[in-house]
Amino acid sequence: MSTPSPLHQRLSKRLRRELEDYFETRGVAKVFNAPIDVILAQHDVVLPEFVIVAVPSEIAHGTIEGVPLLVAEVISPESRAQDQSIKMRRYSDLGIPHSWVVDPDARTIECRRLERGAYRVVAEPTVPETLRHPDWPDLSIDLAALWS
Repeated sequence: MSTPSPLHQRLSKRLRRELEDYFETRGVAKVFNAPIDVILAQHDVVLPEFVIVAVPSEIAHGTIEGVPLLVAEVISPESRAQDQSIKMRRYSDLGIPHSWVVDPDARTIECRRLERGAYRVVAEPTVPETLRHPDWPDLSIDLAALWS
């Protein structure tokens, strides 16, 4: 795969700041970004764009070992099919409670919550809307600013 585009990198950097501002300043969880291995099971290691870890004991030396609270993918043209289907199925099969798909081209963030073994979309804002997540009511991400 080619390296991430400048837009992908800008979105990733800005989104990380927003996630850190929410999760870390409240002491809810720690935010990590790629590349970092997330070891979900003996033969299941994934590398999401972002990993939000709420259980400190899951943070090991150089890896995340266990099921994180949230994973997010910023998709690129080469990884679109894998990020939107294969990885999401894997994440749901392994019990990750939340997954997000950030689409730079569509200018959307699709927030999914694991319910009865499958992901259900709980928020899907588009620029210029603001992301508000039902599980984190104080989380507010201005998509217009994210994409500016």
